[in-house]
Amino acid sequence: MEQTPHVKHPPYVWVWVGLAVLTGLELAVAFLQHWSKTAIIIILVLLAVWKALLVALFYMHLRFERNRIRLLAIAPLPLAVILVVAVLTEYVF
Repeated sequence: MEQTPHVKHPPYVWVWVGLAVLTGLELAVAFLQHWSKTAIIIILVLLAVWKALLVALFYMHLRFERNRIRLLAIAPLPLAVILVVAVLTEYVF
């Protein structure tokens, strides 16, 4: 009788706890008044990127996929950066 190999599931609860902690940090940073706006924005963007990576790696299962599938998920990111830069330059000028 063959046994199926034991598949280890991702730590969904721990990832959720991590996302909740990062959200709490975002709220704490957002209400800081004595820091410069630029520093607050940079910290918030970095925390948002970290949260997006956690969601993509674990809930979208990209951590367990082949590199070709990962490339499909990463491919639109340069376009998103180009669009954000275009909108920001329109706003500045």
